[in-house]
Amino acid sequence: MEEKRRVSVVIPAYNEEGIIGEVISEVKKLSFVSEILVVDDGSNDKTAEIAERKGARVIRHPYNKGNGAAVKTGIRNATGEIVVLMDGDGQHNPKDIEKLVSELADYDLVVGTRGKDYASPLSRKWGNRILARLASMLTGVRIPDLTSGFRAAERKHLLEFVHLFPNGFSYPTTCTLAFLKAGYSVKFEPVNQFKRKGGRSKINLISDGIRFFLLILKTITLFHPLKIFIPFALFFLLLGGGYGIYTIITERHVTNSSVLLISMAVIIFLVGLVSEQIALFRFERRE
Repeated sequence: MEEKRRVSVVIPAYNEEGIIGEVISEVKKLSFVSEILVVDDGSNDKTAEIAERKGARVIRHPYNKGNGAAVKTGIRNATGEIVVLMDGDGQHNPKDIEKLVSELADYDLVVGTRGKDYASPLSRKWGNRILARLASMLTGVRIPDLTSGFRAAERKHLLEFVHLFPNGFSYPTTCTLAFLKAGYSVKFEPVNQFKRKGGRSKINLISDGIRFFLLILKTITLFHPLKIFIPFALFFLLLGGGYGIYTIITERHVTNSSVLLISMAVIIFLVGLVSEQIALFRFERRE
């Protein structure tokens, strides 16, 4: 256990008056937790009042900015060296916090991974699995759960990437990919997942699914551009080369189309190389 360092539990909440008090009460039972910070994201119910009455420190947004914005506010204002992020809708078991924090002795980020049977619509489960497979392929690391909002890390590491987190619901995706591509050690720890007890889910499967997909591509491009550029370059190279061979055999000459496709492959590869150097330079300056 990381008992010698202060542990802040950050809970973003939006219209969770029905469950936030119970969540805080359960977290308060953990003796090693030094701070419970609830970020009320512009709720129009009594979420903030109940959280304060239960003994949590509350920061209020004047209007609803999004789950990711609330998380960023929590990370920036937390006082603990270790920050635990969890949802305020009752899905996460506070008893698992100790499990996540204890793993930080060997890992830089510990993600509470949901099992296959967690309570969620089947369509959303399959969507999450497809995105996790894509992210695993691009990062070279098996990612069993890409969108879990239950995680623990040292605050100083989270602050390195907090400016990259989007204001919406896709911050867990950015957080996980950023830690992996920065070379930090990430542990996916199985945890219990309860059925949502608070308000309705604010995630739209179609629109947010597209955003998650684009976010994965943008995040990988930010940290390891060649992972994205090389497949496209190979595609156009093979397409142009194959078409060139076909026209040589059938028409006895190389067409402009095949030359253009091969040239495009070379340009994409060179842009990828430049992007890779920019990404490396950015990390060198950060260090």
